[in-house]
Amino acid sequence: MEATSIKRIEITGLWGWKNIAWNLRPDVNILSGINGVGKSTILNVVVHCLGHGAHQSGDYEADGVKVRLLFEPENAIGIRYDVVRSFDRPFLRTDVMERLSDKNVHTDLDWQLYQLQRRYLDYQVNIGNRMIALLTSGNEQDKAQAGNVAKAKARFQDMVDELFSETGKHIDRQSNEIRLLQGNEALPPYKLSSGEKQMLVILLTALVQDNAACILFMDEPEVSLHIEWQQKLISLIRELNPHAQIILTTHSPAVIMNGWLDAVTEVSDISTTH
Repeated sequence: MEATSIKRIEITGLWGWKNIAWNLRPDVNILSGINGVGKSTILNVVVHCLGHGAHQSGDYEADGVKVRLLFEPENAIGIRYDVVRSFDRPFLRTDVMERLSDKNVHTDLDWQLYQLQRRYLDYQVNIGNRMIALLTSGNEQDKAQAGNVAKAKARFQDMVDELFSETGKHIDRQSNEIRLLQGNEALPPYKLSSGEKQMLVILLTALVQDNAACILFMDEPEVSLHIEWQQKLISLIRELNPHAQIILTTHSPAVIMNGWLDAVTEVSDISTTH
């Protein structure tokens, strides 16, 4: 049985003198604080543990720091998670770039989009197979439900069209890959602005989680996003996957304006020193 969320994070000896004890909500968790207080470090420590074998509740270590993770349910084994990196820095993995068939990958956001293209294709195959199974089951109720399987994909496409409408861009719905149209010109996602690529990465990640319980880590997702997009961000993610547990850091009050003030935790409120 896989975990549905992280219930508590404890970090001992952060920078050698700070301890963290953070009780998390199952839906949205927003970590706030001034620069240098450790927001990004806390997220990175947890992600490091998950990427290096933290598949059940217990004690772990990340670069000499002791970490205790408590999953929900506590006896769960395994947890799904995604990490969105918001900063559009040059992609420095030259060994990876040399093997890529698509030479448009130049930045970290490009690399995330490249990986998501593959997941998007798999997602479409999965929903197609589910639709076929429902339509051929012989059960009238199943047949009636078949049309609902692709609703999240259609809503994702509508979201992108609405967000990008002022620049005349919209999703090419005839393409199995993520491709946009601007007038008569076809645009690969790598040609978008940093803010557009970033929003596309976030929404596409939520979509391909395929409505499953999953953790979504985001470090300062407001970077490069217009304030109106910041305000909509959490609601859009939760519309695409209401079963995702969102854990993010932010400096932006706009991100929490639409009803998420209660989800904010100040680093100073969960830390002690020794």
